[in-house]
Amino acid sequence: MAGSSMKDINLRIKSIKSTKQITKAMELVATSKLTKAKERIKKSRLYQSSILSAMCDIIARNIDTSSVYLMPRDVKKSCFVVIAGDRGLAGGYNGNLLRFANEEMLGKKVCVLPIGKRSLDFYERKGYEIISDDFAYVEDIDVGNCHEIADVLTEGFLKQEFDEVYIVYTEFLSALSQQPVIMKLLPIDRNICENPVEASNDYILFEPSSNAVFHSIVPSFVTGMLWGAVNESLTSEFGARRTAMESATKNAEEMIDDLSLKYNRARQGAITQEITEIVAGSGM
Repeated sequence: MAGSSMKDINLRIKSIKSTKQITKAMELVATSKLTKAKERIKKSRLYQSSILSAMCDIIARNIDTSSVYLMPRDVKKSCFVVIAGDRGLAGGYNGNLLRFANEEMLGKKVCVLPIGKRSLDFYERKGYEIISDDFAYVEDIDVGNCHEIADVLTEGFLKQEFDEVYIVYTEFLSALSQQPVIMKLLPIDRNICENPVEASNDYILFEPSSNAVFHSIVPSFVTGMLWGAVNESLTSEFGARRTAMESATKNAEEMIDDLSLKYNRARQGAITQEITEIVAGSGM
């Protein structure tokens, strides 16, 4: 009995050690990717801040424009861009984001543009209307892809295929903390600026018209917001995965220590039993 128990414990220890090697390797990979993503997120935040500031300056000038991008309308259908991860093993990262997005969609007729394999799989499985499945892997998204997505969104908005556009993503706060957030992209809210800027007194001549110029700027604005959101989400995913794998590695170490203690006790019990049997046999 003791020998069988020791064998079982030894097999479990080997199995957990093997799992620990995998989680440790994934932790190291996530740490490496997180370091690079942090550098990229600094640049994308600066880019996002600059383009938002430019839009705020345009709005502050109170330019005479009748652009549909600024005009709210009766909402019959909403479009949600939902950015999740490409893989699992990242703690509650994907689950929290998708649950948050679903709460925001309640009571609305929606279509979805998913970014990330987990997002695409989820909304396909749930039967949502998907306007594009060309952006299934968030790690492959670059600025050019964001331009393509912005074109899809602005064209659909202009054709009245949907009446408002939201983007749902995860904001990176730290490696230990990520928070799902939602941002309205279209129509553009004139109160989009947290700290409104004062309009410049410089005279600007718009050719061919202020409406045409504003119309051409909006896709670039949407691109900038998307690029920032993609980088926030990707950095959040790496941070969540590193934390999850670090926790899994520590749990594996604790289980190995506990099983090693049980193995030693079983081994000690087996030795004691053998000694007892030898002594008993010699007495006969």
